[in-house]
Amino acid sequence: MPEPVAAAGAEPARQEEQGQSMLMKIFQGLAMWVAMQFLMKQFTGGGQKTTAVTNADGKVVQVATSGPIPPYHERPRQLNEGAVYSHIPQSIAPIWPDNSAVDIIVTVSPSFVAEPLDKLPKDTIVFQEKGFRIGNWSDTRVAEGIINVPVPVKQNGTLWGHFYIGLPGAPIDPTQRNYDPGAAYHFVHPLTQYIPKKKESKTRNLLSDNTEAEEVVVEDEPEQTGPIVANYYHPNISLSFIPGSGTFSFPQAHPAIRQYIRLEATGARDGSGQNGWYYPILFVNTFWQLKSKMTMVNETVDTLPIRIDLNNLADWKFKLMAPIETNSKEQARQAAWGGGGMSAGGGDGSEIEMVKEIFMDTNPILLCVTIVVSILHMILETLAFGSDIAHYRKKKDNVGISVRSILANVFMQTVIFLYLIDQSQNTSWMILGGQGVGILIELWKITTVVNVRLRPAPPHSLIPYRLSFEDKHKLSTTEKKTKEYDEIAFRYMYIAGVPLLLAYAVYSLVYETHKSWYSYVIATLVGSVYAYGFLMMLPSLYINYRLKSVAHMPGKAMMYKFLNTFIDDLFAFTIKMPFLHRLATLRDDVIFFIYLYQRWAYKVDYTRVNEFGQGGDDDEEEEEVKKEVEGKKEEVVEEVKEEAVKVTGAEKKGKATKRK
Repeated sequence: MPEPVAAAGAEPARQEEQGQSMLMKIFQGLAMWVAMQFLMKQFTGGGQKTTAVTNADGKVVQVATSGPIPPYHERPRQLNEGAVYSHIPQSIAPIWPDNSAVDIIVTVSPSFVAEPLDKLPKDTIVFQEKGFRIGNWSDTRVAEGIINVPVPVKQNGTLWGHFYIGLPGAPIDPTQRNYDPGAAYHFVHPLTQYIPKKKESKTRNLLSDNTEAEEVVVEDEPEQTGPIVANYYHPNISLSFIPGSGTFSFPQAHPAIRQYIRLEATGARDGSGQNGWYYPILFVNTFWQLKSKMTMVNETVDTLPIRIDLNNLADWKFKLMAPIETNSKEQARQAAWGGGGMSAGGGDGSEIEMVKEIFMDTNPILLCVTIVVSILHMILETLAFGSDIAHYRKKKDNVGISVRSILANVFMQTVIFLYLIDQSQNTSWMILGGQGVGILIELWKITTVVNVRLRPAPPHSLIPYRLSFEDKHKLSTTEKKTKEYDEIAFRYMYIAGVPLLLAYAVYSLVYETHKSWYSYVIATLVGSVYAYGFLMMLPSLYINYRLKSVAHMPGKAMMYKFLNTFIDDLFAFTIKMPFLHRLATLRDDVIFFIYLYQRWAYKVDYTRVNEFGQGGDDDEEEEEVKKEVEGKKEEVVEEVKEEAVKVTGAEKKGKATKRK
């Protein structure tokens, strides 16, 4: 008895000893880390990072590169002993304090070379301010004016902006003799942009008499092998000083940011020869310049308006906006020169411009709602696809399914997809992607309802083989009724839809213009689909009415899809899409309310097996029932065995005893 008590009393002592040993290990580890850091500082020179460079004598020496960079006015006159001058500085520090006041002058010129300010015409000086405080967020300056477009710019030349910035009282003209690079700097930046012209589709009336004349003109024109680049100008120019950038590594800076960094003009370095200084960053902000608001400069343009806004911009905003703007321009350049033109879905960088346009032109509240609803749209669309697939995988018969409607949906969605590609400049990838996935699902549905076979064609047919849709099994009475109601519904649809289609085709051919006969056929078909496409849902509603049931319908998928129709109504006013596709989002609302009425009129009891042999909502419930039945069967079998053993006397307790 005392032994357990002793063991129990020793357990807390053992735990206390283990806790103390753990604390000692932690303390020893910290002490060793501090000691190692101290020794490394002693042997490596106070923690300064070094780099291996080759000096003037051709010897490799270690030079400190991470020591504190002194202020520009305290820079050494010569390098440290053994130091090597680096033409590209490793680290750079601000040449002036962040709260410096500066004077700024902006001029325009067709030449990249700076001219003396006192010899420039007054109309070329478009901006002149004194005492602007860097880092003062409330200090903003605005100037507006008119530019007389120089002749070289009219002839596809660049309009350059010359920026002169200096401390108050310092000469800012670099052509003057008393100009001090430590107190002022100058740089140039293009105010016009060379952008590939958007490919415009030439349309014509296909029945007009001037078709032959147009074809002759096209043949005489030289073949265009690349994009047509034009000179564009935006009237609003935003200039932003970036305070608080601090000291950073120049080689590791993002290229989009490095293009706005102006290094100290004389190439001065600190004692290590590796570090230098940079002037205050002035960001010529073209982030919000939309191409739709730009003016193409040519010989017909004599004057251009200009508005310059000067302010301060946070460093993190600058580092976010500059790479995005550079990447969008690079995408547009690669799409124009590398891809031979703009690809479907706006893969030429126009998606970013579309987002900018939404931010600029949309009400902030509506924009926030649109962002939330966009996420819901993607979630609901994914759920609808998944639920629709699950419904058809579970379904074991063709009751209530309109096979003709599925085939018609494949045709209509294919027509819409071709139309969206034909109108690719007005369509985003999100619309094209959703349409393509919908076509694949409709094609898969066909294989779950009927067998698709390739059969030999009749003897006198031009095509040797034809697609045949055959029933998977012998149809039941209800399935035969479904097939009959489907035929009746489509008969009425043909009577109503064919005359409307022909009337629209004639109207479009006579009064509208098209790019080609292919474009005319696609536009006519898609116009009919958008206008009368809701008729394709009527056969299913008609079958529901005749069967007096909606139990065969994919309820979850239908609800997800109809919720998406209301989201599409909101998208119709914010997302870029063709007008007909925008109009079609409103037609599904009518079908939705009819379907809601049928669900109310023909109620479904999901707790029982319905009249079409579908038990409950999910297969999981069926599996659970099967497992319960099997478990009960096993219990009954075990009980029968036990009773049989008792009757025969075969059951014995313990082990058998050996006879003597």
